[in-house]
Amino acid sequence: MIKDPRIARFRKLLAEAPNYEQWKAAALELDFLEGNAEWKEDFASDLYHYELIYDRLSNIKQYRQQNDFERLKRALREGLHHDLGNMGNPALYTRSRVGTKHLIEEYITQVCEALDYLCDHPVPGFPVYDKLQFFRDTLTSYGRPTLLLSGGASLGMFHFGVIKALWEKGLLPQVIAGSSIGAIIAGILGVHTDAEIPEMLVPENHNLNAWKWRGIMSAMRGDGLMDQETLKNCLRANIGDYTFEEAYQRTGRSINISVSPVQTHQKARLMCGYTSPYIQVWSAALASAAVPGIFPPVTLMKKDLYGNSLPYMPRLKFVDGSVVSDLPIERLVHLYDVNFTIVSQTNPHVVPFLSQQSRDEKLSLGSLPMHLVKSEIQFHGQGVFDYLRKRVRPELMRQMAGQMYTIMAQRYSGDVTIAPTYAFRDFRRMLSNPSPEYVREMILAGERATWPKISMIRSHARISKTLERCVRRLKQQNRKAAELRLVSGADKAKP
Repeated sequence: MIKDPRIARFRKLLAEAPNYEQWKAAALELDFLEGNAEWKEDFASDLYHYELIYDRLSNIKQYRQQNDFERLKRALREGLHHDLGNMGNPALYTRSRVGTKHLIEEYITQVCEALDYLCDHPVPGFPVYDKLQFFRDTLTSYGRPTLLLSGGASLGMFHFGVIKALWEKGLLPQVIAGSSIGAIIAGILGVHTDAEIPEMLVPENHNLNAWKWRGIMSAMRGDGLMDQETLKNCLRANIGDYTFEEAYQRTGRSINISVSPVQTHQKARLMCGYTSPYIQVWSAALASAAVPGIFPPVTLMKKDLYGNSLPYMPRLKFVDGSVVSDLPIERLVHLYDVNFTIVSQTNPHVVPFLSQQSRDEKLSLGSLPMHLVKSEIQFHGQGVFDYLRKRVRPELMRQMAGQMYTIMAQRYSGDVTIAPTYAFRDFRRMLSNPSPEYVREMILAGERATWPKISMIRSHARISKTLERCVRRLKQQNRKAAELRLVSGADKAKP
């Protein structure tokens, strides 16, 4: 069989695309040449419940055409469920590079258009206050996506590319979590509004001087290999002095930062607007980046009633969040009704060992033996370090065993996992200040790694994002209506 020479040409264009538009154009050509366009048009498949999706789509179209708002509201309120009919099945997103079954795409589009219509148009017997309650309840029931940014020192510049790719397609989650360098980038993102993101993605707009070598003797004294004051100045320059509460009020983003306790009898914490509204974001990011041995433990800082900065629980100190909770997925589920996780994973000790499944690829029979070996090593390793952390002496060995146990026991992937491909030169840059050229290089790498995942992320996240935007618009409408009522009441009260 002679292979079409155009396929190799478009694959090269795909790998070297400088932006999503050129990547998508090459990907669509490949879908056509490889016969995937026909697969998308045929909605029948045993990979999902296509009859259910078809019925729900038909009902929504019918109710909209007939202006039957009551039935449309009921259909959306009772029928919107995340991953309905298994339409988020990863297998539906491995056949084609762009998109999936047209039936799924049409269903999601019709749902989003119906939600926007109900939100923005007058509906008899459906005032703004009732609309707001309807959309809030539907969002709580449906759930929302979250973006989790891992540790990885300077390699975490890759996260900016993931953020850029998602933001440009309107898919950047409102809930952002991070640990270590992921916490720093979550903090930077969390204080920038949507209008400021293009400015945020310009490397020259940031203080990139995070690392300053102090030496081995400093580390032996417990002060760390690197100068923490340099990192602190970098974070305050890039994040500002916002508290978690102030950051949310400014941008509407929910920042979440993982920190690990130094002391015993303390558990890992997730700092956010719910759990620690008055803590300053830069101090939580500094603590989350305090890798033991590299930086000393950190006392968190908060603002008092008058806006003054002072220590938060000065008896407690915290270190690198990725040590205990690199991806705090369970906690996010409880706090924000998260139904879908997008993980940008740059930890150098994790990326080489990510399974094929965690990269959203099929687990082939050829890779099964290695998968089983990895699982056995992880299982028995956890058992060994769990035993050591409970019984070994001296104390230093016990603590090291405890850290190894938590590293091996964690989950490092999400529903979609986006990860770089490392070369040796990347590891040499881990503990050095990134140049603007290197940051741009990593941003492009993050974008290119994200583009193939866009279709799957859109299927999971687009309805949630539409609901969130509707809630924001209705809040504004409700506020304006309340102000008008106040003005009207004051006018009537005048003699």
